[in-house]
Amino acid sequence: MEQSAVVRITKQFRFEAAHALWNYDGPCRNIHGHSYLLYVTVKGKPVNEAEHPKQGMLIDFSVLKQIVNKLIIEPYDHALLVNANTPHASMTEDNHLFGKIASVNYQPTCENMVCDFATKITKALPEHVSLHSLRLHETATAYAEWFADDN
Repeated sequence: MEQSAVVRITKQFRFEAAHALWNYDGPCRNIHGHSYLLYVTVKGKPVNEAEHPKQGMLIDFSVLKQIVNKLIIEPYDHALLVNANTPHASMTEDNHLFGKIASVNYQPTCENMVCDFATKITKALPEHVSLHSLRLHETATAYAEWFADDN
């Protein structure tokens, strides 16, 4: 087996979130929710040290899970995402109506969310691992993708 081969591994995550798109000209301007499905693909060379406890692994799936849970799932699961640069930001002032509100500095579309997630995850990965791609499903038939090679 080639010991210096670059491999990719993918882990899937699920979370529920609501959002409203400020100034949008369709029904998504109203608060509504999605069952998001996030695929995180990282790449690099697996550890090739005989005595290393992670020998043969690029990254332990549990470490990738910890990173994504901390940065994405915990803050956004069962939250209402609002654009902090619009009047929707006023919802964060008295959030007893909605409870968990995540204020973001962008229109919380699937496309913007996947870019934000890429930035956050990239910064948290170990040095020898890089983010290859993200796929964020907003519905069963609609998703946005981010690829490192494009950015």
